Amino acid sequence: MSDDELSRRSLLDLFREEAQTQTRTLSAGLLALESAPADAPTLEACMRATHSLKGAARIVGLPEAVDVASAMEDCFVAAQHGEVTIDAARIDALLVGIDLLLAAGDASAPPLAREVVDDFVARLAGAGSAAGSGAAPAGLADEARVKDAAQADAAAEALLAASLAGTPGSDAATVEPAQSDDTRADTRADTPAAHPNHAAQDLDRMLRVRAGTLDRLLGFAGQSLVESRRMRPFANHLLRARRAQGEVLAALGHFHERHAQALGAEAHASLAGIRDQLAALERQLAERFDDLDRIDRRGTQLAQRLYDEALQCRMRPFGDTAHAYPRIVRDLARSLGKRVRLVIEGEATQVDRDILEMLDAPLGHLLRNALDHGVEDPETRRSAGKPDEAQLTLEARHSAGKLLIAVADDGAGVDLPALRHAIVARGLAQPEAVAAMSEPELLDFLLLPGFTMRERVTDVSGRGVGLDAVQNFAKAVRGTVRIESAAGRGTRFVLQLPLTLSVVRSLIVEVAGEAYAFPLAHVRRALRVPREAIEMLEGQQHIVHEGRPVGLVTARQLLGASGEPASADDVCVVLISAGHGADHEAALYGIAVDRFAGEHTLAVQPLDARLGKVRNVAAAALLEDGAVALIVDVEDLVASVARLVREGQLAGVARGGDTQARERKRILVVEDSLTVRELERKLLEKRGYAVSVAVDGMDGWNTLRNGQYDLVITDVDMPRMDGIELVTMIRNDPQQRGVPVMIVSYKDREDDRRRGLDAGADYYLTKGSFHDEALLDAVNDLIGEAT
Repeated sequence: MSDDELSRRSLLDLFREEAQTQTRTLSAGLLALESAPADAPTLEACMRATHSLKGAARIVGLPEAVDVASAMEDCFVAAQHGEVTIDAARIDALLVGIDLLLAAGDASAPPLAREVVDDFVARLAGAGSAAGSGAAPAGLADEARVKDAAQADAAAEALLAASLAGTPGSDAATVEPAQSDDTRADTRADTPAAHPNHAAQDLDRMLRVRAGTLDRLLGFAGQSLVESRRMRPFANHLLRARRAQGEVLAALGHFHERHAQALGAEAHASLAGIRDQLAALERQLAERFDDLDRIDRRGTQLAQRLYDEALQCRMRPFGDTAHAYPRIVRDLARSLGKRVRLVIEGEATQVDRDILEMLDAPLGHLLRNALDHGVEDPETRRSAGKPDEAQLTLEARHSAGKLLIAVADDGAGVDLPALRHAIVARGLAQPEAVAAMSEPELLDFLLLPGFTMRERVTDVSGRGVGLDAVQNFAKAVRGTVRIESAAGRGTRFVLQLPLTLSVVRSLIVEVAGEAYAFPLAHVRRALRVPREAIEMLEGQQHIVHEGRPVGLVTARQLLGASGEPASADDVCVVLISAGHGADHEAALYGIAVDRFAGEHTLAVQPLDARLGKVRNVAAAALLEDGAVALIVDVEDLVASVARLVREGQLAGVARGGDTQARERKRILVVEDSLTVRELERKLLEKRGYAVSVAVDGMDGWNTLRNGQYDLVITDVDMPRMDGIELVTMIRNDPQQRGVPVMIVSYKDREDDRRRGLDAGADYYLTKGSFHDEALLDAVNDLIGEAT
């Protein structure tokens, strides 16, 4: 078989694997759409799957599969836009399309016939007229399924024959029946050969092991490592006991020296016997301690080696995924009329098996993006003084305990004026705001769902799916995406990922006596901040880091811990980044914890699925002393901070001289006008008050009864319940009658003012004379300062 035939077969294998994955998504999605045809998330998932298959089929060189996937994608896009309905007839046709895509990836089968593809496209286009006609025509679907079944039978017979033949060097004994629902991993078995003639072959032979088995093995190895380290504290206690015994023996010697003349012969003999017994016991204890120390060191080393080897079973070289990309880049570049050379660096870099399997799709998107958007055609490059052949670099390396994957081109770079225009044209931001944005802020828009700078859709791009998928992948594995661009010199996408999903390097902290772990990928800095340095800014506590204000939140509130931490001169603060880990433009938050407990590499233990999603917690791990630490979900933590800020529920950290956090006074604003409501809220929060809002009198009454407020500010004219009715209900309620009420209304007649005050309002402010200080002065008169 020639090299070209081998290369094509390997590409078809890759396409077949992707087709199996994506068509499972499609099959599940179509079954869900049968009962909910307009479900937006399902339509989106199906569209993404067909889009990925279309791109994969195109770069592998399967034009018929491209047409099938493109027709299916167009159908889902039309359904998203409400132009068609995914009814039973279309589902039948789309299921046939799944059969065709699976058949297209079978290297042993003949290529899809053009007439079969044309029939499918025509059937899908006319499926709407067949709705309600009962079962779909069986001809094409049955033919495809029969062909697939025949191919599967033939493959099974060939596999069985190979097993029975026992071809030398083929490792026939390790062959297992294929199981599509089981994820498997390849691991090398470096065991001695059973037969001397096969030693070299057996040393490199491959075993197929279930992924679940490897995960359990790694879990047990991690637990063994933790248990082995529990021996050291026991040995330390034994050492202290040995020292205490030595002190007793020394004290006995001093007693004998001081009272030797007062003791009789019998007492001298008894005392000497006791000293001899203690000395013998000390020698035995010393010997046993030495044995225990050796056992401890050997056990820990063995457990560490076991863990390292188990972890290594999960690692595979980056080249296992990267080897197919040169052909893919060459073929796609030629189809686009461009000359591109792909340089791969770091093929030997070890990558976690799970991450490596997930990398294929995002890297495919990044490479296609670079070829279509990044590099120029030869004529354009010549006019810019560049060589005709562009260079595309794919790099994998370890850096600072993380895996860095970079895709870089030497093209024209991102057209920032065009990007600004696209942002404004799609209504994502106002022109003034876009003009003031920095380059990193602008480039982040490229990662938004559905964002594209293409005016028309092509087989390669235009849907705005690719970079969004890259961003979703990075978030799923607790990583980040960073975009760098230089005009005329090219663009670089950097994926910063954890080395493995099974272990995570973390900062351990203590909150209310419990251990929590912050993944270092999201930790910018760990600080000790003097309490006097905590400032109030727009109603929230802040600290200053590198000349930048950073909001401060207590971990006890976020993690649901009760009580107050012990008072100290400094506050332990973990600075977490809500965006790109190393990007100084990313949002920063300061989380106040009780104590720092050092950095540790933790073996991640998933939470029991029956618990569901635990707020602000991602997983668990065992510390070296056997204690359990919860691993913080930083993305969830940031969302919780945003919610608390929005609701005005943030608790404070005790500042210099305070024995406890100063409580902020709470105000309820009841106003049906969004503009007025937000204006009042911002004014009050800027002064330091905690503010909640309600959209009308009924909403305000329900909110008031479910909380404790120091002041109610209400409008008069509102739907469902007006302000006068609200004031009346407050004054008639035994629990709420003491809450001060201020009316802020456009009605400025004396009769209106008298009516509000007669109902029980404490203050009446007209919007006609409304200004910032008038409102704040009135609030201060009623309830005083914010804290």
